Amino acid sequence: MLLPMNEENQSQICLWVNCQRKWGNGLRSSVTANGKLNPVSFSFIRFYLLAFLFFAANSALTIILPLRSEAAGLNQAEIGLMMGAYMFTCMLLRPFAAQLLGRYGPLRVMQWLLILHAATLLLFVGFGVEAYLLLRALQGVATAFFSMTMQAGIVEKLEDKDRAQGLSMYTLFTMVPSLVIPILAIQIWENASDIWFTILMIGLAALPLLIGYNVDLPRSTVQNKSYTLGDMVRSFGGIWRSTPLLISSVVMLFASCVFGATATFLPLYLVSTGKASAGVFLTIQGLVVILCRFILRKKIPSDGSWNTWLMAGLLLCAALGTQLLALSETIGPLVYLSAVFSGFAVALLYPTLTTYLSFVLPADSRYVLMGIFMSSYDLGFSLGGLAMGLIVQISSYSTMFTICTLLSVAAMILVVAFRQRMEADNRAKSVVMT
Repeated sequence: MLLPMNEENQSQICLWVNCQRKWGNGLRSSVTANGKLNPVSFSFIRFYLLAFLFFAANSALTIILPLRSEAAGLNQAEIGLMMGAYMFTCMLLRPFAAQLLGRYGPLRVMQWLLILHAATLLLFVGFGVEAYLLLRALQGVATAFFSMTMQAGIVEKLEDKDRAQGLSMYTLFTMVPSLVIPILAIQIWENASDIWFTILMIGLAALPLLIGYNVDLPRSTVQNKSYTLGDMVRSFGGIWRSTPLLISSVVMLFASCVFGATATFLPLYLVSTGKASAGVFLTIQGLVVILCRFILRKKIPSDGSWNTWLMAGLLLCAALGTQLLALSETIGPLVYLSAVFSGFAVALLYPTLTTYLSFVLPADSRYVLMGIFMSSYDLGFSLGGLAMGLIVQISSYSTMFTICTLLSVAAMILVVAFRQRMEADNRAKSVVMT
C-alpha cells in the first residue's frame, strides 16, 4: 500500500533517508576512500590490545626475573647478561624478520611468532633460574618478529598523514603494561606466590593467541620479496651512506642503552636503597609515557621532517632522569621526578624516529633498513644490561647512572652538531641509497 506523498510524509521519508545515510557513513568511516584504515578503527583497536597483552609479559618478567635471579645467587653482571639476552637476540633477528615479512607476509609471520611467544612463557613456569638466559633469548626472537610485523602492518594499512598517530598509539599500548604490571609483579614477588605467577604466565600466553592469530594484517607487503644474505649485508653497509639513518641509529643506540640500564637495574637499586618504591616509580613513569603518547600523538611530525630541538629536548629529559637516579640517596622522594623526565623521553623518542625513517627511507627496502634502525635500539638496550652490569659490579649504581647521563648528553650533542645536515633532508621525500 502506497502512502500519499503529502508534505508530512515527504519530511519523514527524508529524515529516514538521512539517518540511514549517516549510519552508513559511520560504518564506512573506519575505511578511507583508497581502502586505508583509520588509526582508531576496530581493526586497529585490536592491534593495540594485542600489543598490550604481548608486552605485558615482558613488563612482569623485567621485575620478577632479576629479583628471582639475585635471590638464587646470581651477581649483577650475570643478571645483566640474562636480561640483555632479550634485546640482543632482537637486534640480531630484526633484519631477518624483515626478510620473512617480504617472503611470507605479516599475517603468517604473526601466527608463527604468537605460538613461539606462548610456548616461551609456559617454559618460564616449568624451569628455574638456570634456563632463564635461553628463555630470554627465545622471548627476544618472538619480540623481534612481533614489532617488525606490527609496524609493517601500520605502515601498510594507514594513510601517510595518519602514520605517526598509528605508530604512536601502537607504542603507547606497548607501554601501558608498565602502568599496572610492575606493582602486580612486585606483589607476586613479595608474597612469594608461585601460583599467581603461573596463572599470570598462562593468561599472557593464551590471550595474545586468541586475539591476534587472525588479526587484520596484510598478507603481503609493498616490498613483497625476500632478500639474499648479500642484499642484507649491502643494506647494512648503506647505513654509512645515509645521514638520516646513521644519526637516527646512533641516537637510538645511546638512548636505548640508558633505557635498558634503567629497566634492568632500577628494581634492584631501589630495593637495595629503600629510598623509594620500584613499583611506584615504574607506575609514574608508565603513566607519563601513556599520557604523552596519547595527548601528543598528533604532534609527532608525520611528513618526514626532522625537528632538532625536539630531539635535543627529549635527550635532555633522559639525562635529567638518570642523573636524579644517581643522586637518589641524597634527594630522597624527589627521585620520583626522575620517572617524569625519563617517561617523557621514553614516550616520544622511539615513535618520533621511527615515523621519520618510515618516510625518508626508500620504499623497496624500507623494512630491512628500519630493521637495522630497530637493531640499534635492541643493541643499546642489551648493552644497558650487559655493559652497565659490569660497571655496577666494579663500582656502584650511582656511577652507572652517571655514565648513562653522559650517554644522553653525547647523543644530544650529536643531534645539535648535525642539525644543518638533518634539516636539509627535510625537503627530500626519500633518501636515495647509492
